[in-house]
This record gives sequence, structure tokens and C-alpha cells, in this order.
Amino acid sequence: MSDAHLTERPLDDGPEPVDLTDEPIQLSRRDPGHDPELKRSSRRRKVVLAVALVAGLAGLGVLGTSGWRVLQQKDTQLTSPEKVAGLTRDDSERARSTADYLRSGLAADIDLDRSFGTVYSDPADAKRAVLVFGGTTLLWQPERDLDSLFGLMDDETGKVTGLREVDAGRLGGVMKCGTTSGDGGDFAVCGWADHGSAVMGIFPGRSVDDSATLFRQLREGIQTR
Repeated sequence: MSDAHLTERPLDDGPEPVDLTDEPIQLSRRDPGHDPELKRSSRRRKVVLAVALVAGLAGLGVLGTSGWRVLQQKDTQLTSPEKVAGLTRDDSERARSTADYLRSGLAADIDLDRSFGTVYSDPADAKRAVLVFGGTTLLWQPERDLDSLFGLMDDETGKVTGLREVDAGRLGGVMKCGTTSGDGGDFAVCGWADHGSAVMGIFPGRSVDDSATLFRQLREGIQTR
């Protein structure tokens, strides 16, 4: 449609048509460069955008750190050395049967790629043998899965009381210890979990603090990445 048609005078001599070549209609008399309200609104938008950007970058940082931790921990290997932390592996039939029973119970609760169970005897006191059992798999939420294992211990032995987090050592992840009871009385129970493994330990005749220290030492000799 041509400009000539748009500016043609109406046949009824009505009002003059709007000249489309005129300056655009001004919707507001406010001068954007001097309006305090507009300036404040602009500043608020900038602040909101800056906060959103910082929050987004922080979220990426958390995701990056978490992703790196998963990659670092997921390829875990567990072994049962003959001697570790001053203890000696018990290869008797009775010890193997006990360890296998515990290993099977653990594997029934968590889908493990590989599992193991071992009894370690204490040369200084035959009554303070240590039972260690667990396995490897990719765990996205290690603490949640560790708590599930302590729940399994509740079913097998008795309620674990005084459960608390303890130092997990240089290998990271989460480690907790508490107390439960059995035929031989009360004994300490500890567990660790990271993004590549979950392991439990039973410590007859030892305090929770002593068991936590020994469990870290056992982990140093059992776990590699």
C-alpha cells in the first residue's frame, strides 16, 4: 500500500488524517535520562540479574565439585590382606562361614558389583576378633546408603544406638559408629561409604572411639583407588 493512499483526504471532508511522516506519538513526558524512578528500576534489574548470575555460578561450582568427587571415588577396589592394622586374617572354616553370612546379608540390601567378608583375629586377645564385610558399586548418595546398612544391622543384631559420624580419614566419604548388642554383650559397629564402596565392621570388646580408629586403619589397608 503506497504513502499517497495513506495520506489521501477523506471524501466527507472529515478531520485531517494523521500524517505518518510526523514524529512518533510520545507516550510519556518522562525523560528516561532524568527520571529517578526509572533509574531505580534499572538498578534493581541489574542487581537481580547479578544475584541470579552469582547463584548460577555457585550452583555450577557445587555441581562441579560433586561430579569430581564421584569420578575420584567411583573406581574403588577392596581386598582382604593377610595382615592389616596389627590384625591377622582368620581363614578357618568357621570364620569364613561367619564372614560369608554377613557379606550375603549386606549384598541383599545393596546391589553390589563385588562383595567380600573377612574375619581378622587380634593376636593380643582372641575375644577381640574383628568382622569386616562390604563391597563396591557406584553410590550416588553414600550417607543415605550407609544409614540403610545400619538399619539392616538393627534387623540382624539389635538396634544400633549412639550412632554418630566420625572422622573418615584421607579416603573421604562418610564414616559412622555406634553400639549394638549380641550374644556376647554390647559391641561397637562402624561403617564407611563413599561413591564407590560401602563397608561395615563389627568390633567386640572395643569402645566406639577405639573401633573408629581401628576402622580407619583397616580401611587404609583394604581400600585402594
